[in-house]
Amino acid sequence: MSGEDFNITVNFRHQIRFTRGAFRAENSLVAELLETRGRSKVLVFVEEGLRVFFPKLEAEIQSYFSDLRGLSLAGVEWLPGGEEAKRGDAVYQAAMAQIEQKGIDRHSYVMVIGGGAFLDVVGYAAATGHRGVRLLRFPTTTLSQDDSGVGVKNGLNAFGKKNFIGAFAVPFAVVNDFCFLHTQPEGTRRAGLIEAVKVALVRDGEFFTWMEANVGKLRELDEGALEEAVQRSALLHARHIAQGGDPFELGSSRPLDYGHWAAHKLEQLSDFKLSHGEAVSVGVALDTLYAARVGLLDEREAERVLCVIEQLALPVWHEALELRDEEGRRRVFHGLEEFREHLGGELTVLLLKEAGQGVDVHEIDEMIWEACAEELKERALALTELG
Repeated sequence: MSGEDFNITVNFRHQIRFTRGAFRAENSLVAELLETRGRSKVLVFVEEGLRVFFPKLEAEIQSYFSDLRGLSLAGVEWLPGGEEAKRGDAVYQAAMAQIEQKGIDRHSYVMVIGGGAFLDVVGYAAATGHRGVRLLRFPTTTLSQDDSGVGVKNGLNAFGKKNFIGAFAVPFAVVNDFCFLHTQPEGTRRAGLIEAVKVALVRDGEFFTWMEANVGKLRELDEGALEEAVQRSALLHARHIAQGGDPFELGSSRPLDYGHWAAHKLEQLSDFKLSHGEAVSVGVALDTLYAARVGLLDEREAERVLCVIEQLALPVWHEALELRDEEGRRRVFHGLEEFREHLGGELTVLLLKEAGQGVDVHEIDEMIWEACAEELKERALALTELG
């Protein structure tokens, strides 16, 4: 037998930008990012829910591209967003049909403007049409601007599992336009901050200390504090993806998914009535308390984390944790098997040693974790009674 091995090296440039009013005539950022190759086209997908906040957005986009040479606007398409868009393939198929009908090719661009779930679905269409066309993401929510929108994952939910279908595809660029950020409902803006808390806990203890010191401003959604938190979080996420050694998650460790094994399952168990940010908040609280109870994390450090979550008016417990299967086991624990399966290989869950430093563990003591859930339930009920 004979053969030969070949190393194929591909370099990706991951461009993250921050601005205000990306489609205003005086803002040249988008024009400077785009590369023209002959007669390039741009097809823009916008989440339907943004109409009420930005009734002039389509006209602004049309006006912006009317002045750009070498680029033609193929259309502005409004499609449904939210988590519902990921629960089937209707939005994905609609986006794919437009990519085909408008003649979008690898010399052209797809732009997507919306929240994280919408970016996931349209991003998956862009990643699979022609085996990949250039994608510009414009995240609009706190959670998508500070976390998912700067990532390299796209996908749909399937078989009762979060993000079972999908593709890794590095976007051509990500533009965080803060004009979108401040129009979201207060609860949505606040819930998205949990991803900034999470990345601070696993990557940057100083950032967590800053969030702790500014938690009052963040709770009140002070524009300056919110923008700083989003920008620092986004760059930490992108830096980990680009420099962490495993951008396409070929290994079994996934630090940026701290608290997510329970969160993803809680979303499903609540039939997605619990938002992703709220679910991650519960998951981070549980894994933080668990780390303290098994002796990895100092009790005072765990209390700091729980206090920040509570002061941001985010949950540390949810009734879906009470659901049990036929054997009496909490159904949330099925998320451990799904998490392991999603990664492949050995179960690997990151737990905290201190703010900014984590450690991988390969098993969870369900009895201790259950005790943590009960403790947080009592804590949540006490807070409810107080106010």
